[in-house]
Amino acid sequence: MARLPRLTLPGLPHYVVLRGNNLQPIFVDGQDYAHMKAVLAEMAGRFGVQLHAFALLPNQLHLLLTPEQADSLPQFMQSVGRTYVRSFNNRHGRSGTLWEGRYRATVLEPQSWMLPAMVVLECQPVDEGVTSRAVDYGWSSARHHVGAQTERMLRLHPSYWKLGNTPFAREAAYAELLDRGPSAEVREVVLQAALKGWVLGSDSFVQELQQHTTRRLQRQKAGRPVRTLPPKTE
Repeated sequence: MARLPRLTLPGLPHYVVLRGNNLQPIFVDGQDYAHMKAVLAEMAGRFGVQLHAFALLPNQLHLLLTPEQADSLPQFMQSVGRTYVRSFNNRHGRSGTLWEGRYRATVLEPQSWMLPAMVVLECQPVDEGVTSRAVDYGWSSARHHVGAQTERMLRLHPSYWKLGNTPFAREAAYAELLDRGPSAEVREVVLQAALKGWVLGSDSFVQELQQHTTRRLQRQKAGRPVRTLPPKTE
C-alpha cells in the first residue's frame, strides 16, 4: 500500500523517525553522535523548529519537535539528512545513501500525548537494548529532562512545565515517568502512528484537523479498532 503524503501542521508537536538504510548503523563512534547533535541544533535554528526531545540510536534517530511554519519540518529534515550523510561518508570512506528513504512522522495532540510520546522516545535506548536505564544513555534528551545535564538546543514543551512548579519538582516527576516506562500498548500505538503517519489524538482533535486537509488522518476502522485513548501520566 502506498504511503500517505506526509502531514506537517505548524504549532503542533510531531514525532519523527529517520532510520538507516536496511537498519544499518548511522553512527559509528562518538564523533558521529556529537556531529548529529550539532547538525540538529544548527538546522533547528535555521528553519524554525523547536526541538523538545531526541534519541540517537545506532541505526535510527527519533525526534519530538514543533515546526513553526508549514515548510519548517521538511526543510529541516532534508538539511539534517544531507548535511550529516556528507560528513559521515567523508569520515568513513563510503558513498551513497545512508537513509532508508524519507522520514516518518505523526502529529500529536499535545494535551494528552506529548508526555507519553516523550517517555516512549527517551525509553527507546532501553527498548533497543542499548542501555538498561534511560537516564544512563548519553545520546538522548532523557538526562536533560531529569536535570542530569543541559541540552541548550532543546525547548521545554508546556506539557513538561505542568509537571511541577519548580525545576526540581518537574525533573523528579518526569524521572518517575521514565522509571516506569511506557506500557507495551502505548509504545506500540506511538511508534506505529509515527511510522504510518496517522494522527495521534482524540476524536475531536482529529475531526478538527480533518477540516483543514483532504488527507486521511487515521486509518479506516475495520474490525476491532486500536485504542488510542491517552494513557495516564500521573
